[in-house]
Amino acid sequence: LPLMLWLHVDMMYISMETAIALASVLGNVLVVLVVCVNRALRDTTFCFIVSLAVADIAVGVLVIPLAIIISQGFNTQFYTCLFLSCLLLIITQSSILSLLAIAIDRYLRVKIPTRYSTIVTQRRAYVAVCLCWILSFLTGLVPMIGWNNHNAQKNLSISTEIICEFTTVIRMDYMVYFNFFGWVVAPLSIMIALYAEIFRAIRLQLNRRAEATNDGVRYYRKELKLAKSLALVVFLFAMCWLPIHIMNCITFFCTQCQVPKYALYVGIFMSHVNSALNPMVYAFRIKRFRITLIQITRRCMLCKPTEPSPCPTSTPALTEKVNVHKINGLARHVEQRARIVWQDHYGNSWGHHNLVRSRFFVLFLNLGLKLANKSFSFFF
Repeated sequence: LPLMLWLHVDMMYISMETAIALASVLGNVLVVLVVCVNRALRDTTFCFIVSLAVADIAVGVLVIPLAIIISQGFNTQFYTCLFLSCLLLIITQSSILSLLAIAIDRYLRVKIPTRYSTIVTQRRAYVAVCLCWILSFLTGLVPMIGWNNHNAQKNLSISTEIICEFTTVIRMDYMVYFNFFGWVVAPLSIMIALYAEIFRAIRLQLNRRAEATNDGVRYYRKELKLAKSLALVVFLFAMCWLPIHIMNCITFFCTQCQVPKYALYVGIFMSHVNSALNPMVYAFRIKRFRITLIQITRRCMLCKPTEPSPCPTSTPALTEKVNVHKINGLARHVEQRARIVWQDHYGNSWGHHNLVRSRFFVLFLNLGLKLANKSFSFFF
């Protein structure tokens, strides 16, 4: 009876993991597709979100199948099993570093809004994504260098096969001290501090501009909404990954304690569920993402033409050129109006009286900037 019970638990675990793998791959492929289709989403934040989506796709394609194989305890050589286990750590690490990069990006956008576009460029965002993945590989492959259980396996040669299990090849002190405390708790603590400061700064700015109806209020409200969505992603990551790490701590610090197999399965399953949750957060919380996702669904899956959306989902190059021509035309119109009004008051002396003329032109320039601002607000 106990054997049949464990076989039933294994089958349930494999079935649920397979469903999560399919949902994770499908959902995160749609995330990448939405960002590729909608040019308005191709900013630095969504660059890091795509990096996170790629890591979640890898969870569905690699991590979950490997976790199922390792859970069944197949026979293989020690370093083969160790390398497969390290792949799980690499992809997990890339997820948390992508989340940290997103938090830093949103912090800079709120703290230095005027200099943000010059400091955080698209090229630097690509470099940051590459650094996240390089660092993930370096930290995840540390057990391959020597921090593993090879010495604990007595009389074990290179060709000797073992039952491949995660705890057989990976040392718990590495998982607890290096992986959990160093590369999970520390980044999560930094992210919590960053989002707390983001919310504090946005609330402060909104309180200062409470009675004003300018673009600053709209800007900070938009930032607040996006920050809440991304903070929810971090919260879900923590809730999904902390149980399995807490079980590792119990196994390491309490050698006499035995973690039940079903509890271990639940912890592993929750860590994988996180990869399928992120696309749902984006779809329900980010309007631009949701509208583009609906359009892709209508066009590709339901074979229906897309309907015009209330907010723009792309900014074609032609539209950008038209907007530039409109602003240039607006500037020429302002100068012509300035000439006419000057000649009505001072005669044909446009080329003289530089001081008075400069003050007069500044008045019309301010008017032109306000009109240009309204034009940009309308088109973008």
